[in-house]
Amino acid sequence: MGGLSLLCVSFSVFRCLYAGSRRFLFLNWNLFLAFVPWGLTTLSAVNSKIQRSKIALAVLFFFWLIFFPNAPYILTDIFHLKSRSSMPVWFDTLLILSFAWTGLLFGFLSLWDIERILEKTMKRRCVTLVSAVLLFAGSFGVYLGRYLRWNSWNLITEPFPLLSDIGDSVINPAEHPRAWGLTLFMGIFLNMLYWSFRLIKRRPLSGGHNAA
Repeated sequence: MGGLSLLCVSFSVFRCLYAGSRRFLFLNWNLFLAFVPWGLTTLSAVNSKIQRSKIALAVLFFFWLIFFPNAPYILTDIFHLKSRSSMPVWFDTLLILSFAWTGLLFGFLSLWDIERILEKTMKRRCVTLVSAVLLFAGSFGVYLGRYLRWNSWNLITEPFPLLSDIGDSVINPAEHPRAWGLTLFMGIFLNMLYWSFRLIKRRPLSGGHNAA
């Protein structure tokens, strides 16, 4: 993951130097935010004290949940693409997709870690359902960030306005079609990607092949 992150940063620096524009340097900050949930679950994996404390795990899960939407959020940075730019549109497309791919990997790896924690107290089927729901929750978080411009830390710095926006979207869904449209279809898309990764992960490494 470090190599992928370094490659993404190198792409953005190259663009900045070659085109003389800082336009896409913000992707590095977005990638750092996508790294946070993976950093949190990795910390829990290497720290046995956290694993033994229900309070510590609850705090970790809370912060993981509010930062998790940053992982898929980079996908929406594709909105910044313009046909008229100081760089070819194909380069900017690959640049954004590189960051988005790495961000998604951070998110998916952190979700795997969350599953391992949950499997200690929950049945496998329940964990699978929770994972699917969390991906939809992450998609709703993307909506909050992209269209309502809320950030993860706003849940701490401005909790009441943020919770008011969330509550209004839940209570009056018909008045927020974009919120639920994005949540539904991005949630389906993220589930497609995530469970595809899980399928690849579970595939046996033996050379034999099952008959179709």
